[in-house]
Amino acid sequence: MNQHKSTWHIGNAAEFIRANGTAIFLQELFRRWMIALRGSLLSPKLRSAGLTIGPRCILRGLRYMHIGKNFRVMEGLWLEAHDRYRKQKLNPRLIIGDDVYVSRWCHISAIEYIEIGARTLLGSNVYISDHNHGNYRGSDQSDPTVPPAIRELGGGGPVMIGEDVWIGNNAVLVGPMKVGSGAIIAANSVVTHDVPANTIMAGAPARPIKQFSNDSGTWERI
Repeated sequence: MNQHKSTWHIGNAAEFIRANGTAIFLQELFRRWMIALRGSLLSPKLRSAGLTIGPRCILRGLRYMHIGKNFRVMEGLWLEAHDRYRKQKLNPRLIIGDDVYVSRWCHISAIEYIEIGARTLLGSNVYISDHNHGNYRGSDQSDPTVPPAIRELGGGGPVMIGEDVWIGNNAVLVGPMKVGSGAIIAANSVVTHDVPANTIMAGAPARPIKQFSNDSGTWERI
């Protein structure tokens, strides 16, 4: 099944029905029709970029975002750039490169700066943020007697993700950090610091476990 197209050629439809049955085929047709309808309601700028948004997505602060071509979202994305939170006035910027793919139920939240490079792939349930509810390091730290929901947003920093990065299911990335191009973040990892290019990170907190060697053409253990 080709996710880039809203309809099948007859041959592909027949293959899909053989593999999945008629009921699933009709369900998939309805899903694609809803995606096309949702896309028709987006601003002309986003429609021209070829953005595809699945069901149950929440997008907030689009004026502070630059979304590249062919941004594909499966379902349940929460994409937000906050310019205000309670009494705070914020200046967010969220940049997404071309051909970025996002699986189900991801959350990307910016109050300062987040950049996701071209051809990056996000697995399901990934969380990327440049802030916390409260500040827990340095000066003027948050008081635990203040309810978390009303603590000022902050205590993080910019998140810059390079090109061709693969972020696995349930990974958490909270800035400040830079993720080098070609890096892989393993499923269930918690990343709070820089990730070198062409490196596999795993764990909570994440640590480097492999790096690609141009000499051998393999991922070698560190």
